[in-house]
Amino acid sequence: MDSASDRVAFIDARALIGCRHRLHLEATHPEVLRGVVEDAGVKQRREAAAAHRDRVRDTLVAAAPDRWVVVDPAQPAAARAEATMRACAAGAPRIWGALLPQEGDTGRRGGSEILLLDPDRGGYIPVIVVNHKVTDPRQPDPADFHPLTSDLYRWDPQPDRSVRLRTQPRDQQRLAHLYRMLQRHGLASPALVGGAIGYHFDRILVHELGPLLDDYDRRYADRIAVVRGELPTVPSKVPECRQCPWWTRSATAEEPSCERWLTEHRDVSLVAPGSRAELLRRHGVDTVEDLAGWTGEDPDDWQYEPFIETVVTARAWISGAPLVRRLERVRVQRADVEVDVDLESFQEFGAYLWGTLLDGVYRPFVTWDPLPTTDEARSFAEFWTWLMQVRAEAAAAGKTFAAYCYSRTAEDKWMYESARRFAGLPGVPTEAQVREFVDGPQWVDMFQAVSEQFICPNGKGLKKIAPVAGFRWRDPEAGGEASMSWYRLAVGYEGDCDLTQRTRLLEYNEDDVRATWALREWMTPSRPGAPSAETDVPAMADFRGPEYARPRSS
Repeated sequence: MDSASDRVAFIDARALIGCRHRLHLEATHPEVLRGVVEDAGVKQRREAAAAHRDRVRDTLVAAAPDRWVVVDPAQPAAARAEATMRACAAGAPRIWGALLPQEGDTGRRGGSEILLLDPDRGGYIPVIVVNHKVTDPRQPDPADFHPLTSDLYRWDPQPDRSVRLRTQPRDQQRLAHLYRMLQRHGLASPALVGGAIGYHFDRILVHELGPLLDDYDRRYADRIAVVRGELPTVPSKVPECRQCPWWTRSATAEEPSCERWLTEHRDVSLVAPGSRAELLRRHGVDTVEDLAGWTGEDPDDWQYEPFIETVVTARAWISGAPLVRRLERVRVQRADVEVDVDLESFQEFGAYLWGTLLDGVYRPFVTWDPLPTTDEARSFAEFWTWLMQVRAEAAAAGKTFAAYCYSRTAEDKWMYESARRFAGLPGVPTEAQVREFVDGPQWVDMFQAVSEQFICPNGKGLKKIAPVAGFRWRDPEAGGEASMSWYRLAVGYEGDCDLTQRTRLLEYNEDDVRATWALREWMTPSRPGAPSAETDVPAMADFRGPEYARPRSS
């Protein structure tokens, strides 16, 4: 039987970002995942990305059909590559759906949504179409770096003072990959640039590729060697493990699942995932016990949280403690009038539900019109108007007010987005009004309060922290990814509307705001002897000595 290195192996740019061990497993044991149901969240994002690309193609091609060559996506890959090369040889100004020939010697394969003929220097510029944001709006600042952007219909890169760059390594690596493939055939523009059209489809973000190529070349050499079986890999915990089918699935009887392997080897990435584990291994720290027993000076190249906290995390994990107090006293901002807030959004289409809790009463502000819909403006305006009314009534009564969320990133994002998209509609605040609220002291992020006061060996998500405070969700499948599937059924993306899924979403959202309230109560107990963070959670000082690095019970 042929070894992995004897087989012809191809990889595209997706392999350049993410887990090396997953790449090895998929290359050597592809049969294990045949028939495995694709993760619902991954499937939805893939379908949304395809719909976005179709919209961009139809819009751009319709604006100047005589300037485009559209490669038929229904053709076999070899035929698509031939059509792409013919179009390039003919000097087509713009090519949609380009697929470049597979390279048997290097292993490269890949395609670009757009190949754009450089009008000044000749050669082609790869432009990819992605379903995520590549820029964010901002107020012009003469001192800032201004990214290059170009008009969608006329290639003219210019510094853009109205946006700031969103760093997307996966986009940069893909563009470098495509540049190398174009370069092989003498088709790459000497401008050494690539472009990305993002979710908002309002401009082309221009990436300088020259500074990226050395890193790309090193990364590609590593990944193709992994696929060919020339470099060994072992599991290591990274963010993508949460949705990876290999996390709980064994490749062979001799090759256990990643979760089992990491636990059996007590791998350091269990408590210091991602790049932290890579750095620690360079210092000879391979296991949780190695980290828990660290003595001496901190690593001189450690650039994360204080190193003692990482050591304490390892010791807490060994002892089974889910949380460790950083401080002797736990505090959280309280007010006479308190509102808990949690939103539900669907991909980048919008926020369809703003859930609130006031005096124990749950109030949802929701639209069940499938997103995107202008009815979203109505539900957001009603939420905002109600929240500001509660705030004003508290002030008029001489009472303090605070609104709480858990991890404010999503709430802040969709308040700003809604104000921007629905500007001028009844009840919709201005961006300035949103900024005044979210930047003020009355908008309290419980995630920040937890992060500042606790070390969390098992993670800081609300689903991890609230159970320590005694809260339980009614739905055992409750979670952000699951809610995406529930939403599609609730609004009829798959056919008839499933009203039971609407109830499920409302209960899930209600539980989220009640969990935030329960966590706050636990952090500020109202009566002696009640469960509290200070009585339930050990302090950091309890874990400073090595005597606390006891074996974790199974």
